Amino acid sequence: MASSRIAAVHAAAARNNAVWCAAVCRSHGIAGTFGDSAWCSARRPPPYFPDAVTLRPDAVPADFLPAIDTASPASSIKDSFAALDLTADGYTELFSAQWIHRAAGLPVPPAPALRVSPVVTESRLGDWQAAWHGGAGAPDVFRPALLEDPAVVVLAVRDGEALAGGVVLTRGADVVGLSNLFATGRGDVAAVWSAAISAAAERYPGMPLVGYEHGADLEPAIAAGFVTLGALRVWRHG
Repeated sequence: MASSRIAAVHAAAARNNAVWCAAVCRSHGIAGTFGDSAWCSARRPPPYFPDAVTLRPDAVPADFLPAIDTASPASSIKDSFAALDLTADGYTELFSAQWIHRAAGLPVPPAPALRVSPVVTESRLGDWQAAWHGGAGAPDVFRPALLEDPAVVVLAVRDGEALAGGVVLTRGADVVGLSNLFATGRGDVAAVWSAAISAAAERYPGMPLVGYEHGADLEPAIAAGFVTLGALRVWRHG
């Protein structure tokens, strides 16, 4: 893929992820703003979600720091192009990751022996959230209002009736984002990736897929036909 095309898909992946972050914030009644260079949350987002997501590689701190809550601790910035150094602003790097992309038109993996269905009720969403978090005590992240968002589909992956995994599909910026993918103790992560790709192809035919992963979680994505686009960093204050 030509470098200009890689850069364009990288930017689309960042914007798509900001669409997902904005949807989660809206489900909590938190407003967000898309600017030319960054998306910013009006107040502290739910756990695991950033206060700002950069949308351009030339974004600078002045594009987002004045718009977020930096007075209280633990704000975080998704530096979508790994282009910033926020140490002078009191931030430290929390982790780095790789944006990933699966081109439209690639063969869809063989139909897995897993069943994929949308999560449509509050109780099912609670079960999904607990499984995603790894058990009891899951934080209040995914609220029922999210199920009404037209840009978002929360999918449960089942082995028979048992929950084997899950994934979120977000449509935006002319791509479909796969996020929060997980396999339960009885699930096979490779099979969940296959099921997620198949479900995305069925729901959004002809659409390229994007997301981000890091560490060992990157390996099954690459095995499923994704390629890396470039790095991102997440910074945390305090």
